[in-house]
Amino acid sequence: MKAADVRSFWVGCGWLAAAALAWAGGPRVEVVAQGLAHPWGLAFLDGGQMLVTERPGRLRWVSAQGRVGEPIEGVPAVVAQGQGGLLDVQADHDFARNRRIYLCYAEPDAQGSGNSTALAVAQLSADARRLEGLRVLFRQQPKVASRQHFGCRIVETPDGHLFLTLGDRGHLMADAQTLDNHHGKVVRLRKDGGVPADNPLVGRPGALPEIWSWGHRNLQGAAWGPDGALWTVEHGPQGGDELNRPGPGRNHGWPVVTHGEQYGGGRIGAGITRQAGMVDPLHQWTPSIAPSGLAWLASDRYGPAWQGSLFVGSLKFRQLVRLELRDGRVVREERLLTDLGQRVRDVRVGPDGLLYLLTDEPRGQLLRLRPG
Repeated sequence: MKAADVRSFWVGCGWLAAAALAWAGGPRVEVVAQGLAHPWGLAFLDGGQMLVTERPGRLRWVSAQGRVGEPIEGVPAVVAQGQGGLLDVQADHDFARNRRIYLCYAEPDAQGSGNSTALAVAQLSADARRLEGLRVLFRQQPKVASRQHFGCRIVETPDGHLFLTLGDRGHLMADAQTLDNHHGKVVRLRKDGGVPADNPLVGRPGALPEIWSWGHRNLQGAAWGPDGALWTVEHGPQGGDELNRPGPGRNHGWPVVTHGEQYGGGRIGAGITRQAGMVDPLHQWTPSIAPSGLAWLASDRYGPAWQGSLFVGSLKFRQLVRLELRDGRVVREERLLTDLGQRVRDVRVGPDGLLYLLTDEPRGQLLRLRPG
């Protein structure tokens, strides 16, 4: 058997990553569940149970032992085309009492010709077989005909607000600099879908009050940091992927400033990387790693070297990236799972303090990193 055939066999079985890390003496990759169709988002429930979204439009319950349930009923209709579909999922901080979950997804318009990112809330039934009382909290406006750049990461804050990341929809990148639409924005909402009174654009003429920050391209990773702030990663075009800390009323520059360039070459906009009044990224990747998923590791399960690190999934290079920070600045980058051979779509830290990954493949996997 050729070397390439051997590698394909092991990747298909989900064993190559575990073997590679075991040989290196580092954390071991453990397959928790597999056979998932392009899994996108992961949420932890009580008792070690989990929810996983599949981009074609299915929500799955996964037991603590890795058993995958049948598709949960009551999921909203999605546009499962291009980068769209059923995307992120978040369990409410008080899930044990209210069984509430949040979903974001690509929602079709009434005519079926346009779409946009939507955020919905529902209760998971006691037997985890259906969603009840589903209600849409937010719809990105306007809806457009596009298969690209939905963003769609949900973060619940300790004070009970929701952040939602929204892509620029691809061909409408200039919209990221105007405030009368939701393209290329981060929005901040109350849990009932209303606008918090202290949002930065409340009362500003011509601006949508949900907007928290703007000048973004396609944010596919978001997490609440130990510093009490939102952190995000977003895709650049060809180079210029970014790590950001979106603050209230901040303009992150896209597409006026970027470290990337047009696909196939050529500058974007003015071809500059800095401009007064626009926020520089905390870290940028050129060439692109295609970042998706973002998690802070607070636990000491992997030892002191990893504690306090930020972990980012890479779709392009099929690996996990560890960022070491000091005083809010990235001081070291480490590439992990370089032999994984699968696109890392989501990164989460479980209630057990361990890292969990979703791989975006036709038969994707839910992986857990065990300390070596």
